[in-house]
Amino acid sequence: MIGSREEQVLKLIIEEYIKTAKPVGSSCICEALNCSSATVRNEMASLEQKGYLEKTHISSGRVPSEKGYRYYVDNLMKPKDMTGEEMLKLQTIFHNNSLQISDAINKSLQIISDMTNYTSVILGSTSNENRLKKVEILPLEENKIVAIVITDKGHVEHKNLMINKNISVDEVRQTTDLINKLLVGTPIDEVSEKLEFEIKPIIAKYVKQHEVIYNAFYSAFNEFAEKSNMHFVGKTNILKQPEFNSVDKIKNIISKFEDNDIVDSIKEEDSGINIYIGSENELDEDVTIIKTKYDIGNENGTIAIVGPKRMEYDKVVGLLEYLKSNIDNENL
Repeated sequence: MIGSREEQVLKLIIEEYIKTAKPVGSSCICEALNCSSATVRNEMASLEQKGYLEKTHISSGRVPSEKGYRYYVDNLMKPKDMTGEEMLKLQTIFHNNSLQISDAINKSLQIISDMTNYTSVILGSTSNENRLKKVEILPLEENKIVAIVITDKGHVEHKNLMINKNISVDEVRQTTDLINKLLVGTPIDEVSEKLEFEIKPIIAKYVKQHEVIYNAFYSAFNEFAEKSNMHFVGKTNILKQPEFNSVDKIKNIISKFEDNDIVDSIKEEDSGINIYIGSENELDEDVTIIKTKYDIGNENGTIAIVGPKRMEYDKVVGLLEYLKSNIDNENL
């Protein structure tokens, strides 16, 4: 258990450390609480003994432990109100009717990354969560068509395809009809394989120039399946933090950002805004990830802010709460 004065001391130390990134001594706490240094040192020693603070080798000051941050987040922190300027910047994006909601989220996270100096990550639905709903083709010129792939999640991709002048649009339409008849409902990342082993022999029976048309569609589906569902904003912001001032730490975090499997572990399943500190997340024990789910029609995904454990928790939670409320309003 932590006493009320210990809570005050812990809160002051964490908030000072977040600001300065330097171990916190008793003197500034004495001023804030108007009590003797002996009293504050006793409280700090007690918090250290209970595992909420850690002592560094280079100073007599203390820094928060993961346990300390967790107690602060769960019991002492309140989301910080946004400034009028911050609110106006985000409102302008969501009131721009020419922007799709997904573009508004991207632009909002760019602003949040600029405001906080942290890294933002957006994880959309992966290709295996999207099933083929329909394929359409639109003739452009004599030997150009646009193939449009639509998924059950409302995701739309299009690809310009060149076809041989000897191939008629009717043959392309026949192929499209066969794909729609035989592949609708298939997960996008399985379409190419089915196209190769199940659909190609059938196309060959009905379409003379089947090889050229098949290759064009195969390429389009492959590109769709491989398209990344991950989008970073301010990827290098994390490197501006003093916690990442060594070459080894920089290499480590960058390599993790480039590993799709590791980044995919950021995906959030629970509702609300959730905070994962250090060892609680699967990305890196030196970072905190604050994340939330979003739903836009049939599309869903995760928005995450990645920063040091010495993160401005109150500010990030306040910004994400505002962003989430705007996304929810768009769905009404």
